[in-house]
Amino acid sequence: MKTEKEKRDRSVSVENIYKLDGLVPLRKAIPFGLQHVLAMFVANLAPVLIVCGAAVVRGTGEHLTSAEITSLLQCAMFVAGIGTCLQLYPVWKIGSRLPIVMGVSFTFLGSLLVISTNPELGYEGMVGAVILGGIFEGIVGLSAKYWKRFLTPVVSACVVIAIGLSLLSVGMDSWGGGSGVEDFGAWYHVLVGTFTLIVCLVSRYLLKGVYKNLNILVGLVFGYGLSIVFTLTGIAPMVDFSNISRTVQEVGFFSLPKLVFFTGHKPVFDLGAFFTIAVVFLVSAAETTGATTAVCTGALGRDIKMKELQGSLAVDGFSSALSGCFGCPPLTSFSQNVGLVTMTGVINRFTILTGALILILASLFPPLGAFFNSLPQAVLGGCTVMMFGSIMYEGIKMLKECKFNERTMIIVSLSFCIGVGLTQTSGNFFSAFPQAVGDIFNGNAVAGVFVVSLLLSLFLPGREKEKKQQKEE
Repeated sequence: MKTEKEKRDRSVSVENIYKLDGLVPLRKAIPFGLQHVLAMFVANLAPVLIVCGAAVVRGTGEHLTSAEITSLLQCAMFVAGIGTCLQLYPVWKIGSRLPIVMGVSFTFLGSLLVISTNPELGYEGMVGAVILGGIFEGIVGLSAKYWKRFLTPVVSACVVIAIGLSLLSVGMDSWGGGSGVEDFGAWYHVLVGTFTLIVCLVSRYLLKGVYKNLNILVGLVFGYGLSIVFTLTGIAPMVDFSNISRTVQEVGFFSLPKLVFFTGHKPVFDLGAFFTIAVVFLVSAAETTGATTAVCTGALGRDIKMKELQGSLAVDGFSSALSGCFGCPPLTSFSQNVGLVTMTGVINRFTILTGALILILASLFPPLGAFFNSLPQAVLGGCTVMMFGSIMYEGIKMLKECKFNERTMIIVSLSFCIGVGLTQTSGNFFSAFPQAVGDIFNGNAVAGVFVVSLLLSLFLPGREKEKKQQKEE
């Protein structure tokens, strides 16, 4: 006899789209899953392009070839899909059973560039550090019950708000055409981004039922369509289809992802490189803790469970080690998709699984991935600005649940003043310190906010009194 839970998990209904478990008809699940993929696709590949494009081969000083980087983009899609599957449907204690999407992390960018551009370590040294660092974070995640008590509610709230704040510039950079492009802020980028945002908002209110939560996908389709019109009419070169044909020439129509051990770039395990990246893995763990907490409070309307936190961090770590085995940078829970889940209320695991399977499929057919990658940055910017803002909103809601007293005021004020302020200084604030310190804090508001709020929460007077009040309540 099947239990009620088993029957519920196997039931097929459109209404399940707002429930964690249960099946959803594929004709409904696929569009919502695709929406998650498109929201994170370019951001998932960008760190690979930046790091692997700058990396040198150990001992030779040569850079990776174009074909090798194309293959690594394929691997990045594959491991992101596998990591997402593990989050949704855990293996042993590895996985949270929460609607979380995994992707290649920007958090590690500075440290990875330091390691991969060092001729003595190179790309191979970076890969070895990622594998060891991922195992390290996975172990930290499984032991979360021993240190979770140090992450007080005010620390978690500050981290979630910091995640939202750190993504605001990412959304606006995309709206302007992408960070570093020559025509940044051109009228056609701003117009297409604005048009995409308006379509997202209008479809949110005009579409009925579950379809209104496809507003991001609708905005992406219409924004992409306008970009193609601009390109074909010669108004503005917004869509580059040449990358698709180039991918076919270099990799082919079908290709299996390759483990780095069989590519001629065997990992090098260096203790110094590991320590350089281990600290960043702890920062990534804090981000994942904040993102997982935001999913629980914002989408599920409840506090996070210890089992969920352990599973989420374990996937963060061990999937990063897997990513290193395929020659790619570490993975983390994607904040873009956290915003999408909290904004739409679509939390069904099966639905998001279809998105993970689309990612894996795209990795097996490189031209398909190249097609997704042709999506203009301006279109993504128009779609994501509201999603990123919704993460900050969830953090503010979490902060509202904390005791508003002098202690909370000092923790919040100083953590944001220092953590965010470090990213806005005119020079390198940590120029007198080792470069790794500046790489962690100068460009990452989440790292600074997390460290300052954690230290203040631990050492400011009144912590014991606060814990006693919480127990009485």
